[in-house]
Amino acid sequence: MQHSTIEQSFFDQLNQACASLSLTPTQQQKERLLEYINQLIKWNKTYNLTAIRLPEQALVQHIFDSLAVIQPLTQYLFQSQRRTPKTVLDVGSGAGIPGVIIAIMIPEASVTCIDTVEKKMTFVRQVRGVLSLTNLHAVHQRVELFEGGPYDVVISRAFASLQDFVTLAGNRVHVDAKMLAMKGKEPHDEIRALDEKSTWYAESIEALSVPQLSAQRCLVWLKRKGK
Repeated sequence: MQHSTIEQSFFDQLNQACASLSLTPTQQQKERLLEYINQLIKWNKTYNLTAIRLPEQALVQHIFDSLAVIQPLTQYLFQSQRRTPKTVLDVGSGAGIPGVIIAIMIPEASVTCIDTVEKKMTFVRQVRGVLSLTNLHAVHQRVELFEGGPYDVVISRAFASLQDFVTLAGNRVHVDAKMLAMKGKEPHDEIRALDEKSTWYAESIEALSVPQLSAQRCLVWLKRKGK
């Protein structure tokens, strides 16, 4: 792959970020991560997929932010061999965050990105082709109308409140499986509302350390009550 808009320093930063997150991607995976940025910046000029315009911002706020969930997600997916292959649904995926990064980093999993904005799912399909990600899929639909799955994990980043997340997408995950919400600061009010008004609860809140990002990040693990 050619990386005309990616500086060599990005490879160095990516290597450092992966090391700090205890990840050991292959050279091909690293190339795919950086080519994803190339594609995103290129498409963004015409289709306005994300507010982030600069490659160096996309590296940290999209790639590193998503990489921070790879290790806990991998551990959860493969702690049990009950279901094969492993399946992941990324709700409100936008330009494929974190779904594309999950597909790159966990090739054993089948990853579906779903979003209501058609141009964003068209972009994800383009990425699937350019990066040869046969385990990546894109669906242009409202998740509450989607009939795919059920999935081993349903994940979202800044999609909705926790209560809305489980209400809209809770029926897309296996009854004994979990939903994961990528958040900024710990959403205590959302957790309280979730517990009071739904059949789900926050099993745990995992602090995430995103390389080169000073802002707070956490991963909220959601589970059905009684399961």
